[in-house]
Amino acid sequence: MTVNFSLLALDQIVNNAATILHMSGGQFNIPLVIRMTTGAGRQLAAQHSHSLEGWYAHIPGIKILTPATLEDARGMLWTALEDPDPVLIFENGLLYNMEGELAAAAGPVEISRAAIRRPGKNISLITYGGTLFKTLQAAEELGREHNIDAEVIDLRTLRPLDSETIVDSVTRTHHAVIIDEGWKTGSISAEIMARIMENAFYELDAPVARVCTWKCRCPIRNILKMRRFHRCQRSSPRLAG
Repeated sequence: MTVNFSLLALDQIVNNAATILHMSGGQFNIPLVIRMTTGAGRQLAAQHSHSLEGWYAHIPGIKILTPATLEDARGMLWTALEDPDPVLIFENGLLYNMEGELAAAAGPVEISRAAIRRPGKNISLITYGGTLFKTLQAAEELGREHNIDAEVIDLRTLRPLDSETIVDSVTRTHHAVIIDEGWKTGSISAEIMARIMENAFYELDAPVARVCTWKCRCPIRNILKMRRFHRCQRSSPRLAG
């Protein structure tokens, strides 16, 4: 269902799947693919609506994929199934309703490189997954209302992180904002900021900024609906059971 419940299998994922190749001296691969829903989505409260992919991106031995487009959703899964080692695919819940046409020749896609979804020259907007299309919309508004030409980078993969594309973009635009649906403290956005500071500090004309989720548990989107549901449960033993 959602990434939150993967924590019940954290030992098997982090202490086993991610380490057996290393502990066996390269003798045993673990060809494992796990798909998880991530992001606030429909805001289904504190155990269903968080972005924990940054936690997993901390762990050596696993690849972390975050598809946003139709082509990546299908092609990344194809590539992951052919990978001999563990791959975790984080799919933002708000993207499941997207519709579109795939080319007849669509197949596996490269998963180790970020993609520039919108070229620009004034600022680098760095994001992934469910916030990609919001970022593209923001970039269009920046151009229309403020004459700012924003470049939008879709990270696509959080581990291994494509530092080269990020640094190249910042070197050209001299400004960077990271858009990350996860919490700010200890987030993947913090890692990206650190890599920019390590590799492109003298190219910056302003401090790097972040847009992250507010530091609280995700609230229920429509609390009135939930209250009506709980009243129905109390009034109907059959429904409650």
